[in-house]
Amino acid sequence: MSTVLDKVHLIEGDLAAYHSVRSAISSAKPQFVLHLGALTPVRLSFEDPFPYISVNYEGTVNIVHAMLESAPKSRLIYASTAEVYGWQRRRRPFKETMTLNPASPYAVSKEAADQYARRAMRVYGLNATVLRPINTYGRRGERGFLVEYLVSSMLRHETCYVGAPESVRDYMFVDDHVNAYVIAMESVKANRRVFNVSPGNPLTNRELTEISSKIIGFGGKIVYGSYPPSYPQRPATWDPDYLVLDGSRIRDVLGWKPTVKPEEGLMKTVESWKMII
Repeated sequence: MSTVLDKVHLIEGDLAAYHSVRSAISSAKPQFVLHLGALTPVRLSFEDPFPYISVNYEGTVNIVHAMLESAPKSRLIYASTAEVYGWQRRRRPFKETMTLNPASPYAVSKEAADQYARRAMRVYGLNATVLRPINTYGRRGERGFLVEYLVSSMLRHETCYVGAPESVRDYMFVDDHVNAYVIAMESVKANRRVFNVSPGNPLTNRELTEISSKIIGFGGKIVYGSYPPSYPQRPATWDPDYLVLDGSRIRDVLGWKPTVKPEEGLMKTVESWKMII
């Protein structure tokens, strides 16, 4: 029986090397390019920012120009991030029109790539869509993100550390995240536009922890206001305490809407981690 994987043709390359990217795109002759490649651990970018600039920013520049040269009729769907908004004075969901103010080396590298893609649309006529998704969860086997860290730690009966319990974030289940890319690919209305992707269910990190604990039935220790002992050090004032996006544009223009509520998504995440712990 044929599977999706049977239809996948893998072409290896290096985002940081222009000729490698151009060769891959020229060989694939794509209708769409979904640019999801990036270094993402924000906390690690403070001590070693250089790979983030090379992969996240220069890699995006390489993709843009490789497409313009080798696949000018194809469309780019670029995965930016909510982190590009960074520090903002108001505590209301951020709109796409707001000034970007990134708060970490990672966010700066993504903001620069975001800017470059948007300039390429205007200056070179690049067919592209920029998506700025909020925090996504639902991964399995990767503990470097808060939801996955909490779920895996609780299932292992380990002490949980929540460094910024009162910070407010919106969390989106992976299925809704993927659907946003599919809708952006399918709709011509998405071309040369920027869209936040956010379900509009903001929670404090404390609330997220309490919901996860209730679902799992965790009776262990939770330490609020402190990061794990082995957690990489970083400037104490870097992290914006409010990062919530206004997702009305993608709803109104493309018809995207979230389908998975936080409790449901957390339950699915817990069940998937139970299979490997």
